[in-house]
Order: sequence, then structure tokens, then C-alpha cells
Amino acid sequence: MPKTIEFFFDFGSPTTYLAHTQLPRIAREAGAALVYRPMLLGGVFKATGNASPVMVPAKGRWMGQDIARWAQRWCVPFTFNPHFPINTLTLMRGAVGLQLRQPEDFARYVDTVFHAMWVAPRNLGDATVLAQTLRDAGFDADAFTALVGDAEVKAQLIANTDEAVARGAFGAPSCFVGNELFFGQDRLDFVREAAGR
Repeated sequence: MPKTIEFFFDFGSPTTYLAHTQLPRIAREAGAALVYRPMLLGGVFKATGNASPVMVPAKGRWMGQDIARWAQRWCVPFTFNPHFPINTLTLMRGAVGLQLRQPEDFARYVDTVFHAMWVAPRNLGDATVLAQTLRDAGFDADAFTALVGDAEVKAQLIANTDEAVARGAFGAPSCFVGNELFFGQDRLDFVREAAGR
């Protein structure tokens, strides 16, 4: 029976963007299903007592260099967003909402937001900028606003975040193959091995 890779993600994490560029290929090569699980990284941090690596200046400087190395290794575009950190609550509710209500548009939304965060950076924390970004990608910005305000969507994002924490996640990206947790874009070889077993 094919295995499933669950990808708990938040758009605000640059290493999560890098994982996103590789996981579809990894899942394909392993013959596994890839399931995107939107969560709120701020909620995970709060629940686990963790914090962004950039809160430690030396680690933040190192991480910036390391992300560039990984982007170069995988030949993927990357530009650090000058508006970082961006509050991703609306973005993650959008991901949950589209997964629930318009699953056919979910992948395009994910690609659009990751691109606007980490390839051609925009301030997606600004509602006007976000609306224009969505319109540019063919989304109805007014319908999106209604979607992210939906009580069921809000509750599902909380549930996803709580589930990630309950299963051991403490940051993003977090991948699960069965009950096995793999944290970070630099652990994807282990994800591939576990999914292929």
C-alpha cells in the first residue's frame, strides 16, 4: 500500500518554501501520496515554547546563508522577503479554505503565495497587496475575504495546528510519514527513505 507524506506548512517559513519545491518530486519517486496540511506556525511556536531562528542573531545570519546554499543546490529561485516576518494568519486560513471548498484551486494558490513570499517578494501582510496578488493569479479577492472569515475555516486551521503539535511538531516544515516526524528542508532524504520503505 502506498505511503503518505503529510507536509505541515506555513508560508512564512523560507525553509518550508524550499521543501515545497522538492516534495512533489520526492513523493513521485517514492511512489507516495503527498498531502499538504496548512498550520499556523505562530500557534506551533506558542504551544511548544519555540521561536523563529532569526530571534538568535548569529543563527539568523547563518540561516540566511544556509537557505541560499540549499536554493543553489536545488536550482530553485529564492529571494529573502524584505517584509519578513509577515503575519500569515490570513494566508493560512486561505489555504485551509481552498482545500475545503475549492480543492481544484488549492495547488495554484499555494504556488502563488510561495512565489510572492520567496521568489518575487511582496508584502502579503498588507491586505491591498494580497488582494492584488490574488487577482493577478486569477482569484476572486472578494470571495477570498469571505472564505478566510468563515468559522469552519478558522476552526480547521486551529485543528490542524493542534494536531501538528500533538504529533510532535515544533516548527516548519514538518513532514510525517506515518507517525515518524521529519523536521526541516534538510531532512528530505530521510522523508524519501521512509516513504519508499
